[in-house]
Amino acid sequence: MMRAWLLPILVFVCGAGAATGLFRREHLAEGVTIVLAFTLLAYLNSPLIFPKSIGALEAQHRSALDGRPIVFWRPGCAYCMRLRIRLRPRARQLHWVNIWSDPEAAALVRTANDGNETVPTVFVAGTPHTNPDPAWVREQLAHST
Repeated sequence: MMRAWLLPILVFVCGAGAATGLFRREHLAEGVTIVLAFTLLAYLNSPLIFPKSIGALEAQHRSALDGRPIVFWRPGCAYCMRLRIRLRPRARQLHWVNIWSDPEAAALVRTANDGNETVPTVFVAGTPHTNPDPAWVREQLAHST
């Protein structure tokens, strides 16, 4: 799980370092702005913005029962963030699997993407779709139970 937090922590530390120089030169407003901007970037790249991840096996089981798509993602992925943000609250209806915290999920994604861990990979009824359009994913949610 530490791997999922590495990028947000690094972003926050860089922002704090940049702001420290501004604070030392008594540029308080600029320092606060830098801290807030980097904190927002860290949040957007953290696992906090995504619904709670579950394991690949659990996601497959739940998807078989309710027909909802499974999204394989990883922290720091701009395309995953785009999908999550564009789906808005409906994103919580999907089954989210973090490939960095589940080696079996990473292997499944590699199998679907010619050996690459390309995310987001969305499985709908067992069929993988790599980096699909968010509107298409919303449409798939309408077809699920």
